Amino acid sequence: MNQTAPGAAPKLGPLSTLIFASRWLQLPLYLGLIVAQCVYVFLFLKELTHLVTDANTLTEQGIMLLVLGLIDVVMISNLLVMVIVGGYETFVSRLNLAGHPDQPEWLSHVNASVLKVKLAMAIIGISSIHLLKTFIEAGAIGGLPLCDTPAGLLAQEAMLAAAAKGKGCTTVTETGVMWQTIIHMAFIVSAIGIAWTDKLMSQSMAANKKH
Repeated sequence: MNQTAPGAAPKLGPLSTLIFASRWLQLPLYLGLIVAQCVYVFLFLKELTHLVTDANTLTEQGIMLLVLGLIDVVMISNLLVMVIVGGYETFVSRLNLAGHPDQPEWLSHVNASVLKVKLAMAIIGISSIHLLKTFIEAGAIGGLPLCDTPAGLLAQEAMLAAAAKGKGCTTVTETGVMWQTIIHMAFIVSAIGIAWTDKLMSQSMAANKKH
């Protein structure tokens, strides 16, 4: 009778080996997310250049919107890092970062449940930035024409002819603000539900271990 030596990896059959090795099919997905991260770095530098070069002509609101856009890019980039590093560590293979001085604090106790909660919180943060940008632009409701209307197109042409900054129109509507707020609240409720479910599961597992 074959016995596995203590500390040695168990010997898998051909089918088990194939199924277990299929996790490496996710590798191109994580590499693709790294490419997406590079694109966001380019977008950040592009928006930062726009902010610096046009700082003398931009309004306070315009600067605020650009800064919020930069923060939005950073938060999405952070979300990508969590998915790339945490997802690879959880579902593909260990990175063996224990003891590394640059190991992220959250990675030491990451698992599928923790990753879901962290991703949900990151999505709420990104949604908050978009909602704040909408609230800032909401002051133009009723004061500026909608961009996809004839009046809005004329306003854009007038702004271009005058070489002025801004579009002269708005894409924000009362209905759009309302639905964006509702969707943001749905994200919050979903995150609370995920965290509560994770807490119940953790308590149930802890109780089972005691018994």
